[in-house]
Amino acid sequence: MKKVLFQILVLVAVFYGMWFGLSKVDWLKIFKVEQASKKTEEKLGELFWEVFSKTEKEVKNKKVTLPVDSLLTKLCEANGFDRKEIKLHVIESDDVNAFAFPNKHLVVFTSLIADSRSEAELAGVMAHELAHIQKNHVMKKLIKEVGLSALISITTGGSAGSEVIKSMAKTLSSTAYDRSLESEADMKAVDYLIEAKIDPAPFADFLARLGKDEPEEMKHLTWISTHPESKERSEKIIESLDGLTYDTQPVLAPETWELLKEKVKE
Repeated sequence: MKKVLFQILVLVAVFYGMWFGLSKVDWLKIFKVEQASKKTEEKLGELFWEVFSKTEKEVKNKKVTLPVDSLLTKLCEANGFDRKEIKLHVIESDDVNAFAFPNKHLVVFTSLIADSRSEAELAGVMAHELAHIQKNHVMKKLIKEVGLSALISITTGGSAGSEVIKSMAKTLSSTAYDRSLESEADMKAVDYLIEAKIDPAPFADFLARLGKDEPEEMKHLTWISTHPESKERSEKIIESLDGLTYDTQPVLAPETWELLKEKVKE
C-alpha cells in the first residue's frame, strides 16, 4: 500500500513539475505567433503608408519638419535608438493626434503641435508613440486584432490585402492599445524623456488638461479620446516622478518653438 501511495505521490509531483515548467515557456515567442517576421512588418509599413499618404497631406515646410525632427532625434540619440530607422511624417490635420504604423513610421498631426503648450508636451506624446514602436506594440496590436496569417497573406499578395489595409490603418490611427500596453508606453516615455533631459511632467499635464470634460475643445482631440483614462494615466506619471531628480535642457530655441507654432496654424 505504501509503495502504491509513494508511486502516486511521485506521479503527482512529476505532473506538477512538468506543468510548472511548461507554464514558464514562452510558446508565443517560440512559434513566432506574437510577432510577424521583419519582412512582413516592412511590407506592412509600405502598404500602410502608401494608403495613408494618398488621403492625407504631408507637410514639407522645413520650418515645421526640422524642429519636430530635432525633438525626435534628441529622444533617439539619448536612448540609443537609430534615428535613421524612424520614418517621421508631419501631417496637416485638424485632429490632435499622433500614432505609429508598422516598420517604425511615426505620424504627427499639425494640430497636436499647435495644441502643445511647450516642446516638452509635444516631446512627451512623441516619446509615448516611440515607446509603442520600440516595444513592438504596433505589431502586437495588429496580430491580436487581425491575425498573423492574415497579415502574411496581405504582404504576400493575398486578395484581401487591398480591401482591408485601409481598415487596419484606421485601427492604428483611431483606437487605443489595451491598458497594459498604454501604461508601458507611458512609463517608457517618461524614461526616454528623462534620458533626453526633457521634463516629463508636462506630458502628464498634457494628459490631465486634454482629459477634462470640455466638449467644444475636445471636438478634435483624437489622440486623447483614443487613449482613455487620461486622468489616471497623468496621476501615475506624476507618482512615478515623486522623489526623482533629473536635469532638463531645452532642445529648441524659444524663437524656433514659437515659429513652429505659428507655421502649423497658418
